[in-house]
Amino acid sequence: MNRIIHAAVAAAGLLALAGCAQNAAPVDTAADAAAIHAATNAWVAAYNAGDADKIVALYTDDAIMMPPDAAAAIGHAAMKAYLTSDMAASKAAGVSFALDTDASGVSGDLAWHSGTFHVAGANGASVATGKYTEVWHKADGKWLMIRDVWNNDAPAAAAPAAAAPAAPPTAAPPKK
Repeated sequence: MNRIIHAAVAAAGLLALAGCAQNAAPVDTAADAAAIHAATNAWVAAYNAGDADKIVALYTDDAIMMPPDAAAAIGHAAMKAYLTSDMAASKAAGVSFALDTDASGVSGDLAWHSGTFHVAGANGASVATGKYTEVWHKADGKWLMIRDVWNNDAPAAAAPAAAAPAAPPTAAPPKK
């Protein structure tokens, strides 16, 4: 009889737990998603302004940045070195970076954010397009990136071919 009572209590407990799980309210992640989107927009604004410190502050100390056509930058010092050089090259080329589309998802203290971007020339015309994926972690109420990957949709344009060296002057034939 004791076993029947224990089994009944256990079954009632399982049913109660199942009922609680089904009635749990969904977690509202809109504020977290908005914070991540705003931080990515701040990244782009800081890039176009040449502010590497502002960008690096969006990453955890051990984050990994994986830009196109470059080695992975691990940690703040490597990220700052890469960004400083890349932003200077962008400024010299007269190009800027802009986001086009994006989507995100949040689950607890982890989130992802991805989308597309374009690079605009000085006249505003798009000179390149690509996509990105970011992984974010929330600690102490603040979202920071732990992984950042972006790449281009097409390879960079080939460098112009070097001009062929001029042929050495030939001697004029002797006069007869």
